[in-house]
Amino acid sequence: MSITATELAYCMTLPPKRAISYLQAKGYAISWDWEAVWQESHARAFTVAKVTRLDILEDIRCALQEAMDDGKTDRWFRKELEPVLQKKGWWGPRDTTDPVTGEPVTIQQSSPWRLDTIFRTNMSVLYSAGRWAEQMENVDDRPYWMYSAIRDKHTRQSHLSMHGLVFRFDAPFWQAFYPPNGWRCRCSVIALSQRDIERRGLKVANAINAMGWELKLVSEKTGEMQRVAMFNTGSTTISTDLGWSYAPGAAYRPDLARYQGGLSSLAKQELSS
Repeated sequence: MSITATELAYCMTLPPKRAISYLQAKGYAISWDWEAVWQESHARAFTVAKVTRLDILEDIRCALQEAMDDGKTDRWFRKELEPVLQKKGWWGPRDTTDPVTGEPVTIQQSSPWRLDTIFRTNMSVLYSAGRWAEQMENVDDRPYWMYSAIRDKHTRQSHLSMHGLVFRFDAPFWQAFYPPNGWRCRCSVIALSQRDIERRGLKVANAINAMGWELKLVSEKTGEMQRVAMFNTGSTTISTDLGWSYAPGAAYRPDLARYQGGLSSLAKQELSS
């Protein structure tokens, strides 16, 4: 069974309590480059690259909170924030100095396109974190998770290749590939019982031998390298987008993640040796 684009869009308009509490619990982080706040750190602190003013971060976060609470759309988000950010001068291009290199640069502060990206990315992560927590609390009844991609012309091939894969909830695959695992990823996870597996004739795969990690260049400016998760589907090897090799819900709820971590920690040790 695949979740459709319409169904996912409807789910994103609902106010999941777990996603709301996730956003409320986040602190703030000031960062210049997106990679400066890496993966799991995003789960514990709200940040927008190149937003170095706390009041601007607060404006964006409050708008996201209201959108989550009341099920408001991306159009409302842009309409609400655009005049506020323009009034405060955080709009359009601005000449400044890169704090890392000391070189003069022109940055894009905000624009309709950037607000759309901020909204979609944050809402996707928030909803995913709430969904992960709910599924983790129900693993006694539904211990199997199936990767579900939206199969339309906008879906990238790497995500289509994972569609229908089934693993136990504690498989290392979910530590890195629980969606979203890339920019504008619309994939989801379906929790299944043993009866569901038998009725549908599904095969539960073992991800340990198919998982791997590869060092990739994150910043040409600093030369920083970071590990990115790789997965061999049998016909091709795919990876997450840079900065997306983690499960937001697991990073936010370590009390639940410990039930998922035993096998994953062992697998990571084997893969990194």
